[in-house]
Amino acid sequence: MFNKLIAALLPYMPQKFVWLFSKRYVAGLDINNALENCKALNKEGMLVTLDILGEFITTLSEAEANTKEYIEAIEKAEQQNIQGNYSLKPTMFGLLLDKEICYNHIRTIVAKAASYNNFVRIDMEDSPCTDLEIELFRKLKKEFPKNVGLVLQAYLKRTKKDIENMLDLNAADIPVNYRLCKGIYVEPADIAYKGYEEIIQHFLNDLEYMFQNKIYVGIATHDKPVVDGALKLIEKYNVPKNMYEFQMLYGVTPELRKTIIDAGHAMRVYVPYGIKWFAYCTRRLKENPKMAGMIIKALFNKG
Repeated sequence: MFNKLIAALLPYMPQKFVWLFSKRYVAGLDINNALENCKALNKEGMLVTLDILGEFITTLSEAEANTKEYIEAIEKAEQQNIQGNYSLKPTMFGLLLDKEICYNHIRTIVAKAASYNNFVRIDMEDSPCTDLEIELFRKLKKEFPKNVGLVLQAYLKRTKKDIENMLDLNAADIPVNYRLCKGIYVEPADIAYKGYEEIIQHFLNDLEYMFQNKIYVGIATHDKPVVDGALKLIEKYNVPKNMYEFQMLYGVTPELRKTIIDAGHAMRVYVPYGIKWFAYCTRRLKENPKMAGMIIKALFNKG
C-alpha cells in the first residue's frame, strides 16, 4: 500500500526529487549522455535501441522539432559506431493530430536509418493508437522492408488476431520483425487481460505463434516466468539465434539480463533519454509500484 501511495503521489512531487529515482532508468538528458551509456552497454556485449522521450504532442511544430532531433541522434550514433537501432512513438510526431504529417516525419527518420542500413522500431501506444500504428507500419514496411518493425502488446485481447492479419508481411527472406511486450497502458477489461498469470500465458501463446510462423521477435520482458517460458519455446522449435533476441529496459533487472547474456542469447537494451523524462518515469512507477522503495533509498543515499 505504501508503494502504491508513493506511485500515486509521484506526478505531484518536485521533479528534482523524482530524478533521484529516474536517473537509474534514463540514460541522460541529451544525446551525448545517452551515447556514452550505449557505448558502455556495447562493451558488455549488449545491443541497444535509442529512444528520445516524448509523446502525445499538442502542436505540429513539436513534431518537426522532434524529427530534427531524431535525425541528429541517428547521425551521431552512426558516426560513433553504436551497435544498435532506434525506437520512436508516433504520437511524438502528431499521429493524433494529422496522420499524414506524422507518416511523413517518421518516413524521413526511417529513410535516414535505412541510409545506414539500420532499423527503426515503431512503439505501440495506448488502444486509440493501435489501428493507426498498424496502418503506419504497413505503409512503411512496403517501402522499407528491412528497416522498420513494430511493437505488439500481449495484454491486448486483439493481439493474436493482429499477428494473424499481418502474416502477409512475413517473408522467408525478410521476416516481419516485432517486439513483443506485456503492455503498460491502463486499458479497460473488455479489451485487455488484467491478471498477471493470464497476461503471461497470452504473451507465451503469442510468442509461440510467432516462432511457428518464422517471425523475428524481440522478447521484451523482465519477468522470469516469461524468460523461462521463452527459453523452452526456443528449444522446442529449435529457433535459430538470428530469429530472436531478448530486450530489456535500461536500468531494470540487470541480474536477470546477465543470466540471459551468459547463456549465449542476444540482448538489446532500450535506452531512453531526453528532457521529457518525467512522464516516462512516472508511468513506469505506476506500472511497478515496488520501485517506490528505491526512491526512499535514493533519498537517504543521495550524498
